[in-house]
Amino acid sequence: MKYKIFVTGASGAFGKLTCIKLAKNGHQVVGTMRSTQGKNSGVADLLKSNGVQLVEMDVTNEQSVNSSIKSSLELMGGIDIVFNNAGIGANGILEAFTPEDLHRLFDVNVFGVQRLLRAVLPHLRKQKKGTIIHTSSCIGRITTPFLAAYSASKYALESLAEGYRAELSGFGIESCIVEPGGMPTEFMGAMIKPSDSERLKQFGEMASLPDSALNGYVQYIETIADQRPEKVAEAVATLVDIPFGEKPFRTVVDFSGLKEPIENYNQSLIQLTKTIYSANGVANLLTLNKD
Repeated sequence: MKYKIFVTGASGAFGKLTCIKLAKNGHQVVGTMRSTQGKNSGVADLLKSNGVQLVEMDVTNEQSVNSSIKSSLELMGGIDIVFNNAGIGANGILEAFTPEDLHRLFDVNVFGVQRLLRAVLPHLRKQKKGTIIHTSSCIGRITTPFLAAYSASKYALESLAEGYRAELSGFGIESCIVEPGGMPTEFMGAMIKPSDSERLKQFGEMASLPDSALNGYVQYIETIADQRPEKVAEAVATLVDIPFGEKPFRTVVDFSGLKEPIENYNQSLIQLTKTIYSANGVANLLTLNKD
């Protein structure tokens, strides 16, 4: 079955490769990025040459998001699947991030998700069917040193996805989360850094550890042949092809040793969620309405 798919963050590695993969599989695809000009002109041309339609959108601007959804509905004649993929990273000593630094991070990774879903969900509810796929992370519910700010934003995303999953199940809207491990992409080099340099000085030599740890990690994953963004695109394309209502809620994409423990964590959470929902008399919200 062929779908009309809306993808955010199309200029990044995950978004770009997923857009191309989905278009080659015969789906209609609209990819979004803040601008198709300047540094994005090359990737924009590549996407268009592969049959992907492009719409400019800034997830931090509500008017831009609303306009993009409206344009995409017109271009494709509807939207069946939303791949909520736009995101930015953050790496550094947590205390040295100012509230403004964290707001910038959350404005994309959390508030941007809310803007997007508020714009597209009235359409999906009206047609009584739809799929939302979120890009989270293997550290979306686990915190590691120096990446805590980023993890915090993905914790929030995962919570939103859980909430929407339950609240939208009765409207025939299914939700999925893709949890990739770290991949050697430009994302790693574009992470937000803490801006309070005076606070950083108080940490002495420790202030240099975030960059050295990240660089070491990137060098490690570059040695793993399968630890590549193409695998994320393949995972999303596979999710799209799984029949409506049969998709797993979480899909881990990692070849660095995180896959098995994260999947075990996910299985435990499934059981815990069922227990809590049952105790609160809302277990029915975990069942998707496919009528």
